[in-house]
Amino acid sequence: MNEDLADLKGTERMTNSGYRLTPQRRHVYGILLQKKDHPTANEVFLRAKQALPDISMATVYNCLDALVQSGLVTQVNLDRGATHYCVNMEDHCHFHCDSCDGIFDVDYRSEWAKAQIPMPAGFSITHFQVALRGICSACAAHLNRSQVPRDGDPGRGENGVAIPIKIVGKEGPLGKGKSARPKQT
Repeated sequence: MNEDLADLKGTERMTNSGYRLTPQRRHVYGILLQKKDHPTANEVFLRAKQALPDISMATVYNCLDALVQSGLVTQVNLDRGATHYCVNMEDHCHFHCDSCDGIFDVDYRSEWAKAQIPMPAGFSITHFQVALRGICSACAAHLNRSQVPRDGDPGRGENGVAIPIKIVGKEGPLGKGKSARPKQT
């Protein structure tokens, strides 16, 4: 997105929400637009310090809160970890890589999801967040390159040939006795 357009969009959204786009808020918003990697508040703080050495952590939190309240940024909460911030305001879900901890946007249309999720009578979906977990393509490629087949490795059969595995689930809502451990097929 063009920086001038971002400033115009940011100024308009902030004003409509009762906020001003202060130099600090503009800077924090610019950091989020610059590298769309879903940073935590601490990561935003460290990046902000490079250009604004006097900025405090409290100011960064206040800026992020104002950006969220004005609809320029959304919070991404995965499990019980730190809150991440996303500037992609289109319908999408997030993919969390269990290997590198990266968070990636995945195109996902809410109209389709709303039509596919059976709801009890009288219920209406107004908002939802979908989080997917797994291994990103870069980590998968790295894992494939670094795995040297050896006899006797778990998940490997005779002469080090990989045995296909199937993820069964995890204990909890999926039922008793199910586990997230790979199951040999």
